[in-house]
Amino acid sequence: MSDEKDFHDEAEAIRAETAADAPELAEHDLVSELQQKLEEANGKALYAAAELQNSRRRMEKEMADTRAYAVTGFARDMLAVRDHLDRALGHVPAEARTDEKSKSFIEGIEATLRELDSILTRNGVTKVESVGHPLDPHKHQAMIEIATDSAEPGTIVEEMQSGYMIKDRLLRPALVGVAKAG
Repeated sequence: MSDEKDFHDEAEAIRAETAADAPELAEHDLVSELQQKLEEANGKALYAAAELQNSRRRMEKEMADTRAYAVTGFARDMLAVRDHLDRALGHVPAEARTDEKSKSFIEGIEATLRELDSILTRNGVTKVESVGHPLDPHKHQAMIEIATDSAEPGTIVEEMQSGYMIKDRLLRPALVGVAKAG
């Protein structure tokens, strides 16, 4: 029994010794753990702030694009009307332009076409330059090749349908004929 008492006393001594050191160790571990959690929380907060800022920038860009290109569908529809007016004027015979009855009607169509062009321009719609320029697949659609010696191969020599841009985007490509070596 004395051995048991000795073991018991020895265990109590070890417990007392550990308990005396434990608050220091426990406090040190707690501080380290809290610092680690604080660093994790700061990292998450910074990430969340950066994500919020990126989302705000994306939203502002989308809003600006929406405002800038909101008239795209309407502008495409108006280009069809413009093409019809242009074709109508192209089929007017020269003698009709001198006839007093027809003259004012033709001038009215021309005035309507000018007003339509003005409205398109105010809304950022501009005509793509074609004839005499090199073929640009981002703005032009080649429909035919025309054998000619009067222009360099790859140069646009005929425009079948005008192309248009809205701000910096292609609204409709120009349908063109491109020169090839004769």
